[in-house]
Amino acid sequence: MWRTPHTHRKALEEVRASLFSKLQLFGSAKRQQQPLLGPTVALTFNFVVSVSIILMNKLVLVTVGFNYPIFLTFIHYICSWLLMALLKALSILPASPPSKSTKFFSLLALGIVMSFSTGLANISLKYNSVGFYQMAKIAVTPAIVLAEFILFRKRISFQKVIALTVVSIGVSVATVTDLQFHFFGACVALAWIVPSAANKILWSNLQQQENWTALAYVTCSP
Repeated sequence: MWRTPHTHRKALEEVRASLFSKLQLFGSAKRQQQPLLGPTVALTFNFVVSVSIILMNKLVLVTVGFNYPIFLTFIHYICSWLLMALLKALSILPASPPSKSTKFFSLLALGIVMSFSTGLANISLKYNSVGFYQMAKIAVTPAIVLAEFILFRKRISFQKVIALTVVSIGVSVATVTDLQFHFFGACVALAWIVPSAANKILWSNLQQQENWTALAYVTCSP
C-alpha cells in the first residue's frame, strides 16, 4: 500500500515517541535503583575494608612483630591523608565545601578524640585476640546510644533496639571461642570504648548539622 509523506512523518514521530518513552522508563527505573545500590555498595566496601584493616593490623603487630601500635596509627593517618589528597587532585572524589560556621574547637576536639580512638584500638589489638577486640567493638554501639540519650535525649525505635541486640548476640556467638586477652589489653579495650563512642557522635554531628564530608575534613586538617 502506497503511503503519503505525511503518513511517513507520522509513523516516524510515533517511533520517536515510543523510543523516548522507553528511555524515560529506563531512566526512572535506574534512578529508583540508585538509592538502594549506593548504600549497598558503600556498606559492602566498608565491611570488606574494615575486616581487612583489622586482620592486617593484627598480622603486623603480632606475626611480623611490629611493636609500635601508636606509630602504626600515625602511618594509617599519613596514608589516609595522602590517598585523600590524591583523589582530590584527580577529582575522583571532589570534596564539598566545608562549613564556614564550624568552630575550630569542634574540629580540634574531633581530631584529638579520633587519634585516641584509633591509637587505643591498635594497642588493644596488639595485646588481645581479634575475638576480644570484636567484643569490645560491640560495646561501642550501646555506648553511643546511651551517650546520645544522656547528652541529647535522643531515643531510638524499638525495632532498632531489637536489630542491635540480634547483631550483638550474633557477633558475640561468632567470636566467643577466641576470647584471649591480656589484663593490660583488656584495660585498654575498656578505655577505648569512650573515645570511640565520642568520635562517632562528634563526627555524626558534623556530618548532619555542618554538612562536613570525610574529604573536606581531611583536606582542612593540618
